Amino acid sequence: MHGNPLALATLSSARSKRISSFDQTGGNADRIQFGPGETATLAEINGAGVITHIWVTISSKDALARRNLVLRAYWDGQEHPSIEAPIGDFFGQGWGEKYNFVSAPLAAAPKEGNALVCYFAMPFGNGARITVENQGDQPVDAFYYYIDYEEHDEIGPEIGRFHAWYNQELTTPESASGDIENEWSALADEPKNPDDRHNYIFCECEGQGHFVGVNYFVHSPGPIWYGEGDDMFRIDGEDWPTSMHGTGTEDYFNQSWCPDEHYLHPYFGTARAPGRLNAEGRYGWIGKTHVYRFHMTDPIHFKKSLRASIEHGHANCLTLSLASVAYWYQALPSRPFPTLASAKERIPMPEIGVVEIHRWRDAWRAARGGGKLWGNER
Repeated sequence: MHGNPLALATLSSARSKRISSFDQTGGNADRIQFGPGETATLAEINGAGVITHIWVTISSKDALARRNLVLRAYWDGQEHPSIEAPIGDFFGQGWGEKYNFVSAPLAAAPKEGNALVCYFAMPFGNGARITVENQGDQPVDAFYYYIDYEEHDEIGPEIGRFHAWYNQELTTPESASGDIENEWSALADEPKNPDDRHNYIFCECEGQGHFVGVNYFVHSPGPIWYGEGDDMFRIDGEDWPTSMHGTGTEDYFNQSWCPDEHYLHPYFGTARAPGRLNAEGRYGWIGKTHVYRFHMTDPIHFKKSLRASIEHGHANCLTLSLASVAYWYQALPSRPFPTLASAKERIPMPEIGVVEIHRWRDAWRAARGGGKLWGNER
């Protein structure tokens, strides 16, 4: 993270270890299985060390297995988890889907995004435990995994412990314009937003640490650009305006001008985009977009607390189905996470299609008395 050019070449007394799902009879059934409501313990490690690599692939008849399986990790005997997220979202796979995803710390690899990979370092000083809970109604027929780690004589408290938190929200328009979706001044004058009160929160923690990134999943039911929202990092309880205030969603994710295309940089990009409807036009940004940003060389430091948030449309004027997984390091003890949304609540919102759009047009025509209305009349 801090760019030590000799880090990879430095010799170490650490001992390399692996826990995997290999068939301990010597056979080829290199997997574990577990049913609905069951929790599988993937690893339970004593002493000090650092997890350096995780690989997972899953076979289940559950179409939403990646949303229904919840990954948790516990460091140094802390009773509540430091990682809690649906397993797909943690690895950068939104809405229970499968698609290829490339970044430096996380990836979903071929075949067809089925291989989930993590290279975030996860240190611990006095034990580690990693579990997966099946909150779906179908069994996991095969769960294959590697967890590679190093044993160390000591990992001190000055080394931050890795944290990851999943959040989701179906937002509502909460701007000064009232309950209207007034993006791009389409329906009224553009409002102001001099605080982060109604923003979508993707990280909220207490203690000393540094923020290292986020996977951000946006499902937009409307065609207008969803990303006029500014990112805001409130560090150590400071007042607004914050020390780190951005200028728009795509700007924080290192892109520009309302992008709608795939772009996979090691530290940022768009892993999933709605895509253009045809050569002549598109339905704007209706649909699902997955963007990511990892602060591998520019971590955001905090001494007491961090509240990281983003507007859902300028001044929080849009209805969006948002989900995210934030990643950071901090000293223990950490604050317990809010209660995870239930498996039912995590079911993705339905898609908006051509029939729904046609119904919108019919209602608009009826509101204007019908007749020869093209669609751009005001």
